[in-house]
Amino acid sequence: MDSSLARRMLAASTEITRAALSAEDPDAVLPLVVRRAAELAEADLGIVTVRADDGRLTVEAAYGAPSAIGPLGDPVGTVLSSRSAAARVARSGVPVVVDDLIDDPLTAPYVPAELRVYGPFAVAPFGTRERRLGALAVYRRRGASTFTRVAVDVLTSFAAQAGLALVLAEGSTARQRIAVYQERERIARDLHDVIVQRLYATGVQLEVLERRLSGQLAPADATRLSETMEQIDQAIAEVRATARTLRSADPEPPHHAPALDDSMRSEVQIAGELLGRPPQLEIEGDLSDVPVQVADHARAALREALSNVVRHAGAKSVLVRVRRSDAGLLLQVVDDGCGIPRDVSKRGLRNLEERAVAAGGRCVITSSPDSGTTVTWEVPLTAKT
Repeated sequence: MDSSLARRMLAASTEITRAALSAEDPDAVLPLVVRRAAELAEADLGIVTVRADDGRLTVEAAYGAPSAIGPLGDPVGTVLSSRSAAARVARSGVPVVVDDLIDDPLTAPYVPAELRVYGPFAVAPFGTRERRLGALAVYRRRGASTFTRVAVDVLTSFAAQAGLALVLAEGSTARQRIAVYQERERIARDLHDVIVQRLYATGVQLEVLERRLSGQLAPADATRLSETMEQIDQAIAEVRATARTLRSADPEPPHHAPALDDSMRSEVQIAGELLGRPPQLEIEGDLSDVPVQVADHARAALREALSNVVRHAGAKSVLVRVRRSDAGLLLQVVDDGCGIPRDVSKRGLRNLEERAVAAGGRCVITSSPDSGTTVTWEVPLTAKT
């Protein structure tokens, strides 16, 4: 190989590597790969094919030199037979060169109509030994000189280097996506576990204050306090929506709820701070494999039930029982307070029932001034959620 050709191949390989590692989508580099391959081999046409699981190859990018007569049609999207020369090269890793596509028995039966205007043909494996992506092929018009040994060696070396660059770029892109997702997950978790919890605690404290000052505030102040609590509720809803959006970017969404038992403990801890005494928490069974949507419903149900205890019950003791069994998930909140006042809005109770129904289960609430309130919320884990 003369020094000029060697310099050109080194420059082309460096360009491909730089482009592959800087691109968000490594496949976007394929047109540049095939163009440089055609230029190095002094070919009229270059194509790069990607291998499918069944062995067939699909033309993903093509480049026709300005002086070429051009194919009968655009070859991009053409599916090559698994028995074609390019497919065999992709499997074996051994390059192939023929003098004429149409006359050579190795290639003649498998040449698509789009490529029958070409004669001399060379194809090299594209990728690495461990990760064979496909094949890189070059063509010259019929009647042109055949590809020399040097040209085939250049094509083979360039295809290997360009393939390696794309394989490395795929790994780099995957790592970057994982890093971005992990950061988004961390932000979503902080929003949910820290910001939402603090807003929620603040809202509950304001509601308790409103009850204590009932009848003592001027109408304007009472209205302002009520509006403030509504704004906090709205802020909580918006933060939760943002957290859901952040988590929805996961390319491979998790199939299990993250740390549901930790969430339950967090909700109980906040309620304890507001009540002045910690509720008793009992967790039975493994919560790690509770489906995500069921876990979300359970968290919200516990938060709503404890909110009702803090706001209305005046309870001395509270028991939270969470039980995971083969049948499903049971959540029970028991308090010894004054029961649910008749004049209290039933919106929170309806939310509990609606969430249970949405998860395919049920919610039963019993309440009296003498025995307090028991909320039993249970859902099957086999239901579609």
